[in-house]
Amino acid sequence: MSHVENLWEIPKVQLNEERLIDLDNQLKERLVLIQSRFGDVRFATSLAAEDMAVTHGISKNARSIQLFTLSTGRLHSETVEMVQQVEKYYGLNINRIEPINEDIGQFIEQYGINGFYDGEEAKKQCCYVRKVKPLEGALKGADAWITGLRRSQSVTRDELHFEELDEQRGISKFNPIFDWSDDDLWAYLLFQKVPLHPLHLKGYPSIGCEPCTRPIRVGEDVRAGRWWWLNKESKECGLHLK
Repeated sequence: MSHVENLWEIPKVQLNEERLIDLDNQLKERLVLIQSRFGDVRFATSLAAEDMAVTHGISKNARSIQLFTLSTGRLHSETVEMVQQVEKYYGLNINRIEPINEDIGQFIEQYGINGFYDGEEAKKQCCYVRKVKPLEGALKGADAWITGLRRSQSVTRDELHFEELDEQRGISKFNPIFDWSDDDLWAYLLFQKVPLHPLHLKGYPSIGCEPCTRPIRVGEDVRAGRWWWLNKESKECGLHLK
């Protein structure tokens, strides 16, 4: 189906086993280091490919790290089901963080149920009430948090580092696969037999809320399917802005 419609497909890459073992050891070392330095570490997962690589590493090497996902109320059904699948597969608990009903009501009253299509400001406000504000609650009391961000994902992420200061929240933020290439990521997932989000098989390289995410075609930027009605510099929801 993807081939007929010329949609993006999971890259078919092969790396030598030495490189794959090096990646596994690298991820282990980074997660163990984070776990050893901080008492309360939390990992925000969207269940997409990058986050599944980090989840796999946590399950093997750093199980004191707490996992949570932002249940925005507008996720694909495949994402909701994926949370349960990952919990069962790894024997981990993923805390579902939901937005505040009153905040959603105020957004709808001001902008309409799908008002985020009207422009950048409305989109930012929707992301704020469904993702950014819930993240604040999810990280309350944490010493550090972890993401699955990579430099090669977007023009807005090309200056990522392993460790950063989340100035907005006043805690350390870690990106343990920040320097992994696309080939590194997909070859690692295959090598480790990591469960993949079903939307990756339907042309979605990036996964977010259902109305704001679409499949992309071959040759498009990997973030092109996120908020596609905005320019390429507007591909962030506010969770990771400095």
